[in-house]
Amino acid sequence: MSGRTRLSVCGVLATLGAACAMVPLVDKTTWLLQAALLLAVQAAVGVVARRVPLAVWLTVLLQALTGLLLLTVVFARAQAIGGFLPGPDVLHEFAQLVAEGTDDVGRYAAPAPATTAIRLLLVGGVLLVGLVVDVVAVTFRGAAPAGLPLLALYSVGAGLAQGRTDWLWFLTAATGYLLLLLAEGRDRLSRWGRVFGGGQGPAGGAAVLAPGQGPAVAPVRTGRRIGVLVLGLALAAPLVLPSIDGGLLRPRTPGKGEGAGGGTISAVNPLVSLQNNLNQPQNREVMRYRTSAGSPQDLYLRIVALDRFDGSSWRASDRKITDVPVPLPTPAGLAPGAVRTEEAITSVAAADGYAQNYLPMPYPAQSVRVEGRWRYEPEGRTLVGDHGQTTRGARYQVTSLVVEPTAAQLAAAPAPPEKVLREYTQVPSTVPPVVAETARKVTAGAANPYEQAVKLQDWFAVGGGFRYDTEVGSGSGSNAIARFLEEKRGFCVHFSFSMAAMARTLGIPARVAVGFTPGTPQSDGSVSVGSKDAHAWPELYFEGAGWTRFEPTPSRGTQPDYTLAPGPAPDDPAAPSPRPSRSAAPRPAPSTGSDCPAELRKSGGCGKHTPQAQAPARADGPSPLLVTGIAAGALAVLALPLLPLAWRTRVRARRLAPGAGVPAAWQELTDTAWDYGIPPDGSRTPRMAAARITAAGALQGAAADAVTRLATAVEQDLYAPGPAQAPVQGLAEDVTLVRTGLRAAAGRPARLRALLAPASLRRRLSAWGTAWTAARARAVTRVRSAVPRRGKPDA
Repeated sequence: MSGRTRLSVCGVLATLGAACAMVPLVDKTTWLLQAALLLAVQAAVGVVARRVPLAVWLTVLLQALTGLLLLTVVFARAQAIGGFLPGPDVLHEFAQLVAEGTDDVGRYAAPAPATTAIRLLLVGGVLLVGLVVDVVAVTFRGAAPAGLPLLALYSVGAGLAQGRTDWLWFLTAATGYLLLLLAEGRDRLSRWGRVFGGGQGPAGGAAVLAPGQGPAVAPVRTGRRIGVLVLGLALAAPLVLPSIDGGLLRPRTPGKGEGAGGGTISAVNPLVSLQNNLNQPQNREVMRYRTSAGSPQDLYLRIVALDRFDGSSWRASDRKITDVPVPLPTPAGLAPGAVRTEEAITSVAAADGYAQNYLPMPYPAQSVRVEGRWRYEPEGRTLVGDHGQTTRGARYQVTSLVVEPTAAQLAAAPAPPEKVLREYTQVPSTVPPVVAETARKVTAGAANPYEQAVKLQDWFAVGGGFRYDTEVGSGSGSNAIARFLEEKRGFCVHFSFSMAAMARTLGIPARVAVGFTPGTPQSDGSVSVGSKDAHAWPELYFEGAGWTRFEPTPSRGTQPDYTLAPGPAPDDPAAPSPRPSRSAAPRPAPSTGSDCPAELRKSGGCGKHTPQAQAPARADGPSPLLVTGIAAGALAVLALPLLPLAWRTRVRARRLAPGAGVPAAWQELTDTAWDYGIPPDGSRTPRMAAARITAAGALQGAAADAVTRLATAVEQDLYAPGPAQAPVQGLAEDVTLVRTGLRAAAGRPARLRALLAPASLRRRLSAWGTAWTAARARAVTRVRSAVPRRGKPDA
C-alpha cells in the first residue's frame, strides 16, 4: 500500500471516528454503516484519480461529483435522470430534505428517529467532512490541519448528545486523528529516508539513511509523544483551569455546582412539537395517576415554566438547582389565608416508554416522594433529573395544593413585588406594535389586571373568532404572534404564547407552563394521560394567589372557575346559553404500551429531553436557498487562505513530474528558495546562484550536494555541445532534498509564510498582469482598427 493510499484509509477512519460522536443523536446506527460505505467509495475514487495522475482540482471535483452521485442514488433515486444522474428535480428534493431535516433536528428529542431527512444530513455531512479531510491530508499532505473539520464534526455530536459515554466518542475520534498523523509521518519518512535522532551527519547535520536502514525513527517517536501530550492536555485542562466547568474527567452535571447543593439548570426548550403530538393517529399513554383532589378536571400536570420571552419564542431561563427540600418552600406570591386552598395527594405511574428530564407534577407541589436522582429548581418549582435520571417507569407521590381564589380576591389583589414586575413583564422591542395595541383594545374598560386577564382569555376562547387547528404551522419569527392574531387559527402553543405576551404588554407578570391536561378517567378510578393531552397554558401572577392558571385555548382543557362569570337562572327562557367552559371535543382514549413511536419522540416522550416550545408560524425564517448560499459563502471564505497552498502544490508536482526536464526542476529550486526568503537573481550563473542558495539557506550535507548537482545539470543542459541522449535522473529527489534542508533551517514564521503565502506566487501574478495588459492592448488596437476614422470637415 502506497503512502497516499495509507493516508486516504486513515482519513476515512478518522472521519468515521469523529462521526461516531453523533451516534447517540439517532435511535438507529444504520446511517453510520451507510456513511462508511459511501465514504469508502468516495475515497477510493480519490486514490484512483491520484494514481492516474489527474490534476489536483480535477481529483477534488471528481470526488465531489462521486459523493453527489452516491447521495442521489441513496436519497433521490426517483427524481434522478436514469436513476442516478442528478438534475433539477434532485436538487429540489435535496433542498426539501435539508429543510425538513433542519426542522426535525430542532424539534425531535434525542435520540431522534432516523428519518430520511435526518439521514441525509448525517450522511451528507460525513461525506463533506471526509472530502475536506482527504483533500487536506492526502492531496496537500497536511494531516495536522485536517483535524479542524474532524473537530467540527465531533463537536456537533458532542455538543448535542448528553449521554454518559462522551469519553468513548472522544477516544474514537482521537484515535482516528492519531492514526492520520502517524500515517502522514510514515509517508514522509518513506519518501525522505530514516533520520537518526541522536547521531549527526556531515557538518553536524542529522544523518540520513536510505529507506530500510537504521533503528526506530525518532520523528515517529516525537510525533507520538506530541499527539499523546496534546490529547492529555485536552483531557486534563478542565481539571486545572477553574474557568472551565466540565470535561471528560470532570463532566458537567446538574448536581455539581458552586457551593453546597449548587449547580445550574441550563435553558431548555421543553416543547419540541405539540403539533405532531396532537396530530398523531394514536393517543399513546404516557402516565396514569390517582388523586384525592375534589375537582380532578382542574388537575393539570405541569412539567416546566417558560419565563424568558425573546420576541419570537418562550424558553426556560438558566436557574440554580438544589437538593430537593422536604417540604418544598411556600409558593411565591401565595399568602396563607388569603385564598382558599385544599391539599391533594396524587400518585403517578409513568409509562416505561415515557422518559424525560422533568417530573410532571400538579402545581403547586408541597412535597414529593420519588426514587432516583432528582434536583429542585425553586423559581419554577420543578424537579429535574440528575446524572441521566428520567421519568421512565417512575412511581412517585406528590402532595400539592389546589388553590381556589375567587374573582373578587383576584380583582382586589395588590400590586406584585418590583422584582416580579421587572422580570416577568419584559417585552423585547422586536415585538410588533400590533400586539400591544390589540391587547389594549381587547381589554378596554377593564378596571384591574384581573379583568384584563379574563377579557384576554374570553377573547381568545370565545369572542375573538379564533379557531382551534392543529394543522397550522408552529414556528418562530418576530412577526409570529402578529400573524396568529391576524389569521386566528392555531393550537395551544399559539394561544398560550400570544396571551402571555399580550399580558406582559399590559404590565401583568406572565409566563407559559408546559405539561398535560388532566387526562381521561378510567373505570377503575384512575386517570390516564395520553400523548394527545400534551398542552401549554399561560400563568399570570396575582399577589396573594401566586401564579394562576388561565385557559385561552378553545375546546382544550378547562377554564378555571374564577374566570367564569355567573350565569343566569336556568328558569329564565330569555337568558342566553352559557358559553362552554369544558372541552367538548372527543379525544381517543390513550393506548398503553412501552414501545415508543417516532411521532411521540417529537413531544419528548421517549427521549431525555422534554418537548420544545416554538412561537407560531415560521414563514419568515431563512429559506433553504439562503442557508445553502450562506454555507457556501462561509466555505469559500475558509478556503481562500488555502488557495496559494493548492496552487503551489500543483505547480511543484508539474515541474517535478517525470520527463519535465532540467529547466523546470531548476525553476522549482529557485522558487522554493524564494519561498524561504532567498529571492532569485537573474544576473548570476547557475553555479553562482547555487552557491548563494547554499550560503543563504544554511544548507549542509546532502542538501548542499543536491544544489551543486542541480547547478551542474543546468550548465550541461545550457552549454553542452549537443543535446543530452537521456533525461537526467534524480532531479525531483534533489529538489526535494533542498526543500527539506531549507525548511529545516528556517524558523516557524518562515515555514508558515512558505506554506500559506509563498513569495514565488509573485512570479505568476506578474505573468498574469503582463498577459492581461497585453490582451487589453490587443483588444484596444482591434477596436480602434475596426472603427473608421472621420476626416476633418471642410472649412
